[in-house]
Parts: sequence; C-alpha cells; structure tokens
Amino acid sequence: MQIGTALTASATKIMLLGSGELGKEIAICCQRYGLEVIAVDRYENAPAQQVAHRSHVIDMTDPLQLWGVIEREQPHWIVPEIEALGTETLIAVEDEGLARVVPRANAVRLTMDREGIRRLAAEQLGVPTSRYGFADSLDALKQVATKVGFPCFVKPTMSSSGKGQSLVYKPEELEPAWNKAKKGGRVDRGRVIVEEKIDFDFEITLLTVRALNHQREIETQFCEPIGHRQERGDYVESWQPQPMSSTALEAARRIAAQVTDALGGRGLFGVELFVRGDRVWFSEVSPRPHDTGMVTMATQRQNEFELHVRAFLGLPVDTRMNQPGASAVIYGGLEGAGIVFANVDQALQVPDTQLRLFGKPIAFERRRMGVALATGESIQQARERARECAGKIRPGISQLK
Repeated sequence: MQIGTALTASATKIMLLGSGELGKEIAICCQRYGLEVIAVDRYENAPAQQVAHRSHVIDMTDPLQLWGVIEREQPHWIVPEIEALGTETLIAVEDEGLARVVPRANAVRLTMDREGIRRLAAEQLGVPTSRYGFADSLDALKQVATKVGFPCFVKPTMSSSGKGQSLVYKPEELEPAWNKAKKGGRVDRGRVIVEEKIDFDFEITLLTVRALNHQREIETQFCEPIGHRQERGDYVESWQPQPMSSTALEAARRIAAQVTDALGGRGLFGVELFVRGDRVWFSEVSPRPHDTGMVTMATQRQNEFELHVRAFLGLPVDTRMNQPGASAVIYGGLEGAGIVFANVDQALQVPDTQLRLFGKPIAFERRRMGVALATGESIQQARERARECAGKIRPGISQLK
C-alpha cells in the first residue's frame, strides 16, 4: 500500500462523518500518517474539525448534502463516527466505487439501527440476546412490553450514549418512555425497541479488531475486556481489564467474532456484552471506536483509535495491554458557550493521570466535555485515581467577551 502527502496531488484523503471526541482522536492518528483529514459534522467547531485540514457543516442525514460533500472532496476513505447518517447514500457511494466506507457501508447501515443489528445477531446468527420486540405506536409498545416483561428498557431504534432510553418498571411508565424515545433518538423513526432487563454481574465492551495479518488475510484480534459503569444510560467510568472467567471470556470472544465476521470489512468494533457468571449475552455493536474504550489511551500499546486507523489502512495492529487503567468522564455541569476548566494543575497532581479536554464549543450539564485517564498497580487504584482527577476539574463560563 501507499500513503500520499496531505494537501498535495498525491494526498490520501480521509473523511470523518461525525467529528466529536472520538473523531478527534481518529483525526490525530490520521495526521500522524500524513493523511489529509476532512471533518464533517452538524455544527461548527466540533472537536475533530479543530485538528482537521478542512471541515464542513451539513445535515448528514440529508442524501443530497451528504452526496454533495463526498463528491466535492472525493475522499479515499469515509469513516463514520455517529449514527445519524444517510446510510443509503453511503451504500450508493461504495457501490459506485467513489470511496471506501469503514468498515463497510452495509455494516454501518446495520449497526446504526438497533433493529437491524438485533435481528442479525439473534435471528440470523443465533447468538444469545435478551428478549426483545419492536413497536411503532404507544399501543404496540404496551403489547410488546407485556410480552417482553417488566422491568424492561425502551430505546429509540437509532440513538447513542443512552439518549432517549428509559428503564420501565410498570405499564404506567410506558407513555413517558415512548415520548422520551421519540425526542431522544438521533433520528425520529417513530419506532422503538423494547429489551428485557437482564440481571447481569457486569457489562463489558470487547474491542474487536478485523485487520490484515502477515499473509494479508483478515484476522480477528481482541483487546482485553473493558468494564464500565453507566448512569442514565451513559457511561461515567470504564476500566481495563474487567476480570471474568476464562469460560465467559471465550464465549464473549466467540460472540464478538460471529457478529463482526457477519458485518465484515476492516476496522475496530466496540462489542457490548452482558456477563453473569460464565454466561454471556450480546447487547450492541459499534463499527468504530467506543466511548468506554477511551481508557485504552492509557492502558494499551496501541489505543483503540490507532487500532482503527491501522486496521482500515491495512497496517499491522497490536492489541496488547501494558497496564491496568481507568477513565472517568468530566461533564459540563452547566450550560453555556466559552467554557473554561479550572484546577487542571491540581487534577494532574494525581499520580499517573492524563486529561483529554475535548474542546466542545458549548457545554450542557450532562454533556461529556472531557475525560480523565489513569493507570495503577490495580484496577481499583486506577479507578480511584481517574475519579479523583476528574473530580478536581471545575468547568465554568469565561467572562471574556
């Protein structure tokens, strides 16, 4: 393979669709290889746009706008970072040979839609999942929830990071859950998924990499499992490795390989799984780096972003872990533009810690604005350090005009 030089006629161009904190790290990795980076998002000055060669602001669900920016920029690779995309446009782009979609356009289409990926996993591949059903009206939701059983989760079929998700314990809570799902989805398709609440011991993200081996054949490799804690459907901390039995780890890898083999292509996938004892259930999969996987920036030889970029470019990958580590989210805690962060010096006095402040132009109370990373001799020590570091940061609004 060859890599050209950015901003010349030989440039190898990468277009990011979605330019949040995950896209920013992908862009930084691409910059290290001299790739030309075009960052696209629905708002200006998104994190990845701040480190890209060029940027565009469009409605990425609009086929004409999406096709237009692809045709204008003519990227070699298109790297989706979010769910709200015109996936049919990406399929057409791939079919016409205009660009390569990472990992594949059809994989992006399936995984951006909870219905598509759940039907693939449970009905076509036969991997263990929670009981589930779909509803396109409040009346249908009541019927499906009764069949699935309470408590259950009600989620939009297209959303991320817990947005629009509700845990429902009784029938009277279904109408508010229906309304929340319609408002919280990336795209309002008027359809929700109802999922059984499994009584699991813990939930993991198994970062699964499909990359070329020395024989130039696609081979699946796995990172050490990542444990994480959620609040209101959104991750607040993660750690690596998550201790689990060898039987459960083998089952998790088998399920992850089945799902990602079916999706195909090259790149890193974040496979979410529930674990109870030796039993494992498939939950979701993202065809890109995962928010809980930001911990790998502290723990692994090659973090999840480096693995993703290397994998789709056809370069060698190394999934080995160096040491235990943890991440802890830094929230905005307030609403406004021009956010500033106080106590950064005090936060970084916590031993073996790092900070990533994402550079999002506007803060919300529960918007992720940064993450603290830490390593330690044990998982517990790393988690304590990450939480302490994150807890020292004080977001505020600049008084400068």
